[in-house]
Amino acid sequence: MDTALAPDIIRRRRRRTLAAAAAALALACAAAWGINRAAGPSVSLSDIAVAEIRRGSIANTVSAAGVVVPEHEELVPSPIQSRVAKVHAKLGQQVAAGELLLELDDRNVRLALDGIREQIAQQDNRILGLTLDMDQKRKQYASAIELLELDLQSTRAKRERYATLRAVGAVSGEDMLTAELNVQRTEVQLRQQKELIEDNRRSTASGVEGARLQKSILQKQLDQQRILLAQTQVRAPFAGMLTSLAAEEGAAVAVGQLVAKVSDLGNYRVEATLSDFHTRLLSPGQAVRVEQGKQVLAGRVHTILPEIQNGTVKLLVALEQPSHALLRNKLRVDVNIVTEQKTNVLVADSGPAFNGKGRQAVFVLRGGTAHKAMLDIGASDGKAVEIAGGAQAGERVIISDVSRYKELDSIRIQQ
Repeated sequence: MDTALAPDIIRRRRRRTLAAAAAALALACAAAWGINRAAGPSVSLSDIAVAEIRRGSIANTVSAAGVVVPEHEELVPSPIQSRVAKVHAKLGQQVAAGELLLELDDRNVRLALDGIREQIAQQDNRILGLTLDMDQKRKQYASAIELLELDLQSTRAKRERYATLRAVGAVSGEDMLTAELNVQRTEVQLRQQKELIEDNRRSTASGVEGARLQKSILQKQLDQQRILLAQTQVRAPFAGMLTSLAAEEGAAVAVGQLVAKVSDLGNYRVEATLSDFHTRLLSPGQAVRVEQGKQVLAGRVHTILPEIQNGTVKLLVALEQPSHALLRNKLRVDVNIVTEQKTNVLVADSGPAFNGKGRQAVFVLRGGTAHKAMLDIGASDGKAVEIAGGAQAGERVIISDVSRYKELDSIRIQQ
């Protein structure tokens, strides 16, 4: 026959059962937590870059690719189609202003000079011939006038004598008319001779003026050929370094072909290239930051070239320190053009986590977990970005590339 258990025993057994169940539940929870810690998404703090949001100033910039070029350089083209006769300088050497660099074959120029001189001499001879011919004709006409004046005196005397005789009836009317006509005829011939002298003078003056005009044209051509002859002696336009030279003697050169280039390697500027999409944001005088490695040089937009090629626009940047030791000819640099300046705004260091302007998802650290938050990103200067909304000063954000976690709402951060 079974005996009923004492109430104390039943209570002790019930407490042991509850204790065992609680221990099992705690063990299950601990195991689940451990599994979650082991298998859930996490990242080590040492593997990510974190930036603290702070208040500060930021400049909105447009990035461009730049190359350092001499502030002053001159190209020397060939003035004629010729060949290199003799080279006097070496590429890369320092040259003085006016120093002879090379000589071009000048035989064709000298032949052209001789031909023009001969044509000028022909015009001088033409002027002399016209002048002599005019003088000769003037003498002939003057002699004819003297004879006609004598004839006129004779006919007038005869007319006066006939007039006296006519009064007493000793000369017929026909003889009187003949005497009168002879006077008029002589006067006409005299007037014609005087007009011939003036016509000859005008004709000769016109011929001489034409010859002198042609001579003036030839003289200008002669001056041009003399300039070309001087330019066949290629000289340095100013003191600097010879950075380009047609150094092969006997090589043919075309008109306008570059034969030498002299650069001032003591002062530089930057030639920047960027997409024409940003053209509307650019204006002369804008501040510019030129970066090469960790060095930053200040400058200003000097000139925006009007021509757009292959979707890009070029601009010239004047540097505040054009002779800085960092600068080298053809050195490639990063150019940041400041289009807007902001102060007392929330900023954070820039990084791959930010993708331009606008609202975007960024992980914000809170405790040991990074939570996805939507931040409004504003201006950027390449070093920092403006946090226009979605976070507060003092909060920390992940700025490194965490795109592989973009589908997650949170990430555990392992210390």
